[in-house]
Amino acid sequence: MEALNYIAIGISIAGSMIIIWGVLTTVFHFWKTEKERIMKKKLISNSTAIRNQFNAYLILGLDFMLEADIIHTIHNPVLKELYVLAMIVVIRSVISFFLLKEVGNNVQDKTY
Repeated sequence: MEALNYIAIGISIAGSMIIIWGVLTTVFHFWKTEKERIMKKKLISNSTAIRNQFNAYLILGLDFMLEADIIHTIHNPVLKELYVLAMIVVIRSVISFFLLKEVGNNVQDKTY
């Protein structure tokens, strides 16, 4: 059973690393896009694509962290832990819903 705890920690770290990587790549692409926009004197930047990319990393990282919390709760099935897990699931589900909705809206806006 101790192995489950280590697996949950590893999955949680992986989720955190995905989010951190998403932040780093998003900042890099934002700086690159802004530099190109300023040099070419454009008024519009490609911020929607950058935001969609970041949202994808954020959703994936949150999914990893949710799975880690589920494994941790299976390993330590205390009623208090179940309440905490339920709140985490609700909060992350709401965040993921709105992020996916934003990405979907951005994709629809590009197709029309």
